[in-house]
Amino acid sequence: MRAAPPPLAADPTPLSRYLGTALDALREGAQARGGPLPAGGPEAVTRRLREALGEALPDRGTGPDEALRTLVRALAAGAADPAHPLCAAHLHTPPLALAAAADLAASALNPSMDSWDQAPAASALEAEVTAALAAEVFPDAATPDALVTTGGTESNQLALLLARERHGTSLRTVVGANAHHSLHRAAWLLGLPEPITVPTPNGTIDPAALAETLARTQGPVLVAATAGTTDEGLIDPLPALADTCAAHGTAELHVDAAYGGPVLLSRTHRPLLDGLDRARTVTVDLHKLGWQPAAAGLLAVRDTTDLAALAHTADYLNADDDTEAGLPDLLGRSLRTTRRPDVLKTAVTLRALGRTGLGALVDTCMDLAQNLADLVEKTPGLDLRARPTLTTVLFRPTGADDQAVADIRRTLLTEGRAVLGRAEADGRLWLKATLLNPHTTPADLAQILTLVEGSTHR
Repeated sequence: MRAAPPPLAADPTPLSRYLGTALDALREGAQARGGPLPAGGPEAVTRRLREALGEALPDRGTGPDEALRTLVRALAAGAADPAHPLCAAHLHTPPLALAAAADLAASALNPSMDSWDQAPAASALEAEVTAALAAEVFPDAATPDALVTTGGTESNQLALLLARERHGTSLRTVVGANAHHSLHRAAWLLGLPEPITVPTPNGTIDPAALAETLARTQGPVLVAATAGTTDEGLIDPLPALADTCAAHGTAELHVDAAYGGPVLLSRTHRPLLDGLDRARTVTVDLHKLGWQPAAAGLLAVRDTTDLAALAHTADYLNADDDTEAGLPDLLGRSLRTTRRPDVLKTAVTLRALGRTGLGALVDTCMDLAQNLADLVEKTPGLDLRARPTLTTVLFRPTGADDQAVADIRRTLLTEGRAVLGRAEADGRLWLKATLLNPHTTPADLAQILTLVEGSTHR
């Protein structure tokens, strides 16, 4: 007799039991790890994972409870934990418990955001939330809009695609040397010329250098500025760059604000993004300074008519007569077909915390960065690269060469004691702390420096 099929996620009774198993396994795995990163380096982590996994595709399964407990525990034990205050290398945020719970609900319901009949309420929710967030980016625009994306890479690619559809393949892109690598990759994927790169010796685009570049560039141009560079968290001078684009006449502005965009929610720090609303398109990630489980990206556009270029018809999803009868057409809301209702976790977070609550989290992390910079400046034997703009702090031991800096970072990683990033600036290698955990304490910041100092003297 054929065995009964396993229960579905839409049935809350088995889901509740499985959730309890998963949460226990998460707790056990974190206890086994005992720090921000598993100790031993890649070989040791891989060996332990293989031991737990066993045969990846067995002939007979072990059963749902054992499989769930064993593999969730193994993954947690071998995870880089962004909720640990000493895990501060990347733009890798600890997600809010509330958002993770909403994400579970989205997974259980499993709407597919490519046709209305697969996602009736989810499509309506996405329309409402994206409209509100687009209005936050473009408060004075008549018809702003936003698309949900998987993050900055997809958003930047969409921005270049929309510009190409407006101007054709003669479009040139101009980026700063500080720009995210996804812009170069997007130009390649879209068959556009390699972007023209403006040097950024001080970390941001110089408007005068941009003006010189535009004067030498024929035809339509998309200038891609950055609000929150990956290495240093710097913000290009957006008002001046917008003025430069306007003076050129055929240059449009895109801003990659994947990192810095959520600073709009902070009443204190929002002026850092003055000029953002003068862009034509803006990238924002809420899985960075928005504390959402990945993925939670957006591409905001000043004018919703720009999105018409994404229109696409598949009779089984958006037949013309269905659209004429009033069924919403979702295919033009993404380059993807099947996609998750990632908007639910964001909608829950926005409703629960509001602009004020999220802005306070931004402010807390900005303050933490300033506090860490203060500690570095007060610590003999450590050098600070510069006062932080957002939540990124670069520092290094005084007199250390680049090899020593790289060794310190890898030693801390291998021992599982701290997760710090690396960045090149001023021709040197720096340790990078990216502070996105609002629960980090002054004692945690001091411990980061103590661990670095201890590794320096080995």
